Amino acid sequence: MSEQILAQPVINTSENNVEKAKISLEKARLAHERYLIRQNNRDLNEAIEHYIDAVKYDPTLPESYYRLASLMFEQGQIGIETAIEQCKTAVSLAPKNMNAHMYTGFFMKLAQDFKSAEAEFKSAIKMGKLNSARPRLILSQAILQKINSKNGNAVDYMSFLYYFLSGSLMLAWDRPTIKMFYKNMSDDFSVFTYNTVGKFLERFKLNHAAENIYKKAASNTNHSDIFYDKMGDLALKNNELDMTVECYRKVLESNPLNREVLIKLATVLQTYFPDNTDETIDCYEKLLQFDMDKGQIYYELGHLYLRKEDKINSVSAFKLAVNESPDNPFYNNSLAYAYSKAELYDDAIEHYKKAIELNPDKEWTSIVCQALGSIYGEIQGNIEAAVATYQAGIILDPNNYDLYLALGDIHMAEYDLDKAIKAYCDAITLNPEDYRGYSKCGIALWEKDYLEEALVSYHKAIELNPENEFAHNNLGILYLDGLLDAEEALEYFETAIELNPSYTLAYFNAGRASQVMGFTNDAANYYQMAIDLNKITQDLEEEDIEMRLRSLFEV
Repeated sequence: MSEQILAQPVINTSENNVEKAKISLEKARLAHERYLIRQNNRDLNEAIEHYIDAVKYDPTLPESYYRLASLMFEQGQIGIETAIEQCKTAVSLAPKNMNAHMYTGFFMKLAQDFKSAEAEFKSAIKMGKLNSARPRLILSQAILQKINSKNGNAVDYMSFLYYFLSGSLMLAWDRPTIKMFYKNMSDDFSVFTYNTVGKFLERFKLNHAAENIYKKAASNTNHSDIFYDKMGDLALKNNELDMTVECYRKVLESNPLNREVLIKLATVLQTYFPDNTDETIDCYEKLLQFDMDKGQIYYELGHLYLRKEDKINSVSAFKLAVNESPDNPFYNNSLAYAYSKAELYDDAIEHYKKAIELNPDKEWTSIVCQALGSIYGEIQGNIEAAVATYQAGIILDPNNYDLYLALGDIHMAEYDLDKAIKAYCDAITLNPEDYRGYSKCGIALWEKDYLEEALVSYHKAIELNPENEFAHNNLGILYLDGLLDAEEALEYFETAIELNPSYTLAYFNAGRASQVMGFTNDAANYYQMAIDLNKITQDLEEEDIEMRLRSLFEV
């Protein structure tokens, strides 16, 4: 409601309204002066009411906009962005009004947009000439704040001294400003002193002492946000993550539009507090207000929504990122992944293709080929397209181990055993220390009736990863069905069960081995366990297990 009052002016004012506006403006000035002297909220509210009346009667009075903006901001009725817009309105109505530029610069300074603030202050100085003490001093204050918060350079220090000294000389005939300015300046000098001491202590690794200095500064100055920011940085350096987050939050309590701290907080939360997704999302959404790096922000939001398994919002966020930067391969890849999670596979294929076409890095693009190939093969059943895509990925990165495995899997799905064995062997040659190639190759060799080679492959897989229950089970099958060695097979089945007590197939196979050895009770127990587990896993045909169980007790 308050922001609606500060509307853009529509210039259509009668003489009667112009006179009423002047009267309201004068009443507002008097109430404003009383408020500055007495700090009474009644005077503040009265000043705001009269300024609003002045705007209503005559929307062309620039003073009404910048003074009303300052009071309503102080009372918390409007945000800093609205205050800046209203001051810009005053500037548009009176481009030569020194105060309009000065107030605009003041709010830009609060928003830490120091570059724009300096430009407005310099415009005010140019217009004020010898009467420019206030904009000069406020500009020097802005430069000092910039030095305090952003580690200014030598030029910043020289600029500060120039505007401070020249403004001080011009204050001789501007006494009302002297008292107000030096009160603010003394606070900034305190900030400068605390800041300098803190940096000195940090340089000598006296972090605890530096932290105490910053805590004291946060309590004793009107710029606690600067020192909570420094305390947060120091805590992050010391890996005190909870304290880091708490300090950054305190900065944002006093200055919700501190872009740098929003970025820091979002990064820390996203990296170290994955369960705190909602607050991280809130930080990124606030960063969108700055209209900077929007593509990257949408990209991060997309991943956060994926973390929450919010498929709709993840797709929307990545789409906005792609709209900001259509030729960004990483944005296209993430959008494709979000589409695939939402089971919108045609859209996913389109953006995976776009990412591959852009090809920012051969190794990265080969991974994208693997993702696209899996959609072709596993979802659409387009084996030819899947094989071509995997092969394209291998050409891009001949060292992509997972691509050789994926190529072998797709050939296995087609029961093209020779090509599958070749792909798995290529993977083993590439990385002989990874058990997966041996395990997958063992299946293909067994299907090809290369029993001895399959045994060697599975033994190697278990040697490399003794915790792999699937390799133990499959090796047991080779001994049971291939070598007819039920005793040796049972050992491997039991190991698989020990590694995974919910492994339905291992219980079934252990039952088969026990049955061959004549251990009827053991076989019955294994079959019954397989039946019970299968009700959950649905890995086997229950009728087949029950038939084997009944056969144990048939005469």
